[in-house]
Amino acid sequence: MIVIAYGGEIAKNAYDALASSDIALYLDTGMAVSIKPNLVVACPASDGATTHPEVIEGIIMFLKDFGVKNLKIIESSWVGERTKRAFKYCGYEELKRKYGIPLIDLKDDGYSSYRYGEYEIAICDEAMSADFLINVPVLKAHCQTRMTCCMKNLKGCVPDAEKRRFHTLGIHKPVAALNMLVKTGYCVIDGICGDLSHEEGGAPVTADRIIVGRNPLLLDSYCAELLGYRPDEIGYIQYGKAYGVGEYYNSETPLVELNPQVKPVLDIKRNRVSEIYKRLINEDAACSACYSSLIYALRRLDGRKRRVEGKIHIGQGYKGKSGDGIGIGNCAMGFDICVPGCPPKATDIVAALGR
Repeated sequence: MIVIAYGGEIAKNAYDALASSDIALYLDTGMAVSIKPNLVVACPASDGATTHPEVIEGIIMFLKDFGVKNLKIIESSWVGERTKRAFKYCGYEELKRKYGIPLIDLKDDGYSSYRYGEYEIAICDEAMSADFLINVPVLKAHCQTRMTCCMKNLKGCVPDAEKRRFHTLGIHKPVAALNMLVKTGYCVIDGICGDLSHEEGGAPVTADRIIVGRNPLLLDSYCAELLGYRPDEIGYIQYGKAYGVGEYYNSETPLVELNPQVKPVLDIKRNRVSEIYKRLINEDAACSACYSSLIYALRRLDGRKRRVEGKIHIGQGYKGKSGDGIGIGNCAMGFDICVPGCPPKATDIVAALGR
């Protein structure tokens, strides 16, 4: 089951998405729950690299109302960054003050070694001792693995020396093996404004959505298509499926959308990534989720010749209109070529436009 909540009320949407999900099947009030965000660097979430504190706040409010009392936030920033600095600059110290929840820097934690297949992996004790781990990644690009989301976010649960070693091992297989060792209780994906270029942020594209579900591989396979990739194009997802982390998203996977009628219409065209493609697009009142899918697809098509030429039309202003050219999304169904969806998947846009 996957639940998606749209809109700009971040904390409320995180709460509502969990309340509409099947988390109650797995969560018990007596559990010790650890929340693992992505605070790779000490930058505000608006830069597109780190988990919005409002997402964490919505999770905390849900857990407290559910009856969970034993809560903590755990994280280890990337090698070279201080986690405590990230806690401060990313707004997490305010969460600590407001809710009395400890912030655990895993760089200070002990660790033990665990084996899966050919890999022996050191994992921080706090991550392994949690009864229920809530994984809260940012959906964004990654310079080495193309994308990062639920599965790769668990790399923050290993010591810095192990993070370095993952890269010498080729990163994809050890990330997949790590997901067989660290059991995720539930995932809450921050899909508000992930960066399309690098994991450290700076080029965010607004999508204003929160995506929740139980299985990290299922969610990552779904999110890969949102970014314009087939799941098998992401090595750690492919290996994770082979290892048994989970199954790929398919048309039979239950998908619930909350407040789709308020998918926000935002001026994301001023984003510097979006600006690159502006000359190709006729936009009229496009929702950010739909527009971001188009930008993801065009980014994916960089360097490849477009099979279909002509202006691309997108937005609610094209409802009931027809003509030559390309329509993106259900609102632009009247054009000669159309990629349906609300929002359409970036993979479908790539398939329609590229070769």
